[in-house]
Amino acid sequence: MFTFLLVLQALIAAAMVGVILLQKSEGGGLGMGGSPSGLMSARGAADFLTRTTSILAVVFVSLSILLAVLAATRNATSKVEASAPAAAPAAGAPTAPPAGQAAAPFGPQKSAAQLAAEAAAANSAAPAGNSTQPSNGAVPLQR
Repeated sequence: MFTFLLVLQALIAAAMVGVILLQKSEGGGLGMGGSPSGLMSARGAADFLTRTTSILAVVFVSLSILLAVLAATRNATSKVEASAPAAAPAAGAPTAPPAGQAAAPFGPQKSAAQLAAEAAAANSAAPAGNSTQPSNGAVPLQR
């Protein structure tokens, strides 16, 4: 719908330019003086090209306002859809990255519960006493 109205807007603009260029110059704008049969006379107001220009101008402005409203509502809904949280995936199911973001280079992402369970298992399996590896899983520095 938006694209159709945008193409229609371009066609109306082109038609308006053509109709304006077909009209006879009124003069007076550059100090040349106007003729009595100008735009303000009864004959000038009834002229076909003048009426066509008026109608095209009203349609052009109305369509411009409509397109602006449609563009504003279209952007607002796309922002809302992009920021809306997705439904929670089932436990253990791999999650896809959000649209527009690349997948994590380190493999599938794990949930906080999975990470906590792995950390608890690693801490319980660590030997007691002085160890050469720190308890947080970091690699010790070599001297």
